[in-house]
Amino acid sequence: MPDQEVRPTMHIPGTASHTIAPRPGSGGHEGTLRYLKAGTGAPLVLLHTLRTQAEHFRLLIPLIAERYTVYALDLPGMGYSEIVPGASYEEPALREGVERLITELDLHDVTLVGESLGGVLALTTAADLPERVRRVVSVNPYDYRDGIARSSLIARVVISGIIAPGVGKLIAEQEPKPVLRRILQGGVGDKAAFREDYLDELLQSGRRPGFPTVARALYRNMPSLIAARSRYPEVKAPVHLVYGENDWSRPSDREANKRLLPAADFTQVPGADHFIALERPEVVADLLNAVA
Repeated sequence: MPDQEVRPTMHIPGTASHTIAPRPGSGGHEGTLRYLKAGTGAPLVLLHTLRTQAEHFRLLIPLIAERYTVYALDLPGMGYSEIVPGASYEEPALREGVERLITELDLHDVTLVGESLGGVLALTTAADLPERVRRVVSVNPYDYRDGIARSSLIARVVISGIIAPGVGKLIAEQEPKPVLRRILQGGVGDKAAFREDYLDELLQSGRRPGFPTVARALYRNMPSLIAARSRYPEVKAPVHLVYGENDWSRPSDREANKRLLPAADFTQVPGADHFIALERPEVVADLLNAVA
């Protein structure tokens, strides 16, 4: 992993870490991508949330690895994927990283599973690669105005500061552990579901040179995620939309996506919040294993 001296502190049993090199002729705009691989069976690609990484699925992977070959990607610039100076972190650029994983590994009959940011990318990637994607499970897709700022007052204040002109760069460089904990715990009803060792892992990967620029770009890319909704009707694969009852999305946001994807299955998980993979991984695992 070219620009990282730090290494993951967490290990998910049964997984191995791999990388995908930039493609020849990419002109330096692509970085090395890191992913975790586990299990046997048809390919299943996991796409994580904003400001997290492949370890977001630490509890889900063991529940599905007997029926799928699981590929959990660190999206471009996140986790331990390479940070490329000047790279874009808008939806099309992030989607390109997902498509690199699928095409470089020559995966077919793929089940795409994404949560939050990853839920948007699962849908738009399926629109781009209909010949390779078998099914999409989009969990709490992050495609509505304000995003994480809806989770709590502290999130609204901090994220507003990060995306602000001028001072935003300085704020993005400061990521105190208590503040990140409070922001991300806004995605779970049971605060214990956001474990301390996972928080430590996120803080470690976030200390890589250049990551504050990545984080700031990600928080500012909400318009591109909202715009990506226009691609949803292009998806030809079967889709299952999964929402936590207490997700940051509003009922109107969910209904809007149901109208864009009228043939999609729809599940609302009682009592669940935004990070279902952390709080209720068995729900997603049951949906996936039932159709493996």
